[in-house]
Amino acid sequence: MFDLNTVEPDHTETSDLEEIVMGLIINAGQARSLAYAALKEAKQGQFIVAKEMMENSRQALSDAHRVQTQLIESDAGEGKVKVSLVLVHAQDHLMNAMLARELITEMIELYENMN
Repeated sequence: MFDLNTVEPDHTETSDLEEIVMGLIINAGQARSLAYAALKEAKQGQFIVAKEMMENSRQALSDAHRVQTQLIESDAGEGKVKVSLVLVHAQDHLMNAMLARELITEMIELYENMN
């Protein structure tokens, strides 16, 4: 996973920004993948495994959200952070992962209640 200890709020250089953006994409993608894997386990009645996977998904999403928060803080609403297509793409990944986790959490609960 992306090492948040290497991210500092005042990073605005292109290579630093690319590293931060990759952290968003990697962690958001991990969160989404784990959530869908958890749903697959829940469909098979493996609710304990599904809940463990959802917790791992939550942690990956939390890591991604922390990176996003650091980006927002470093920009301070002053346009310090260069907005690129890759950054927009990373934000899209994060929002999709968040939505997928929310919906999959509800679906797992439904599967659990049906059993």
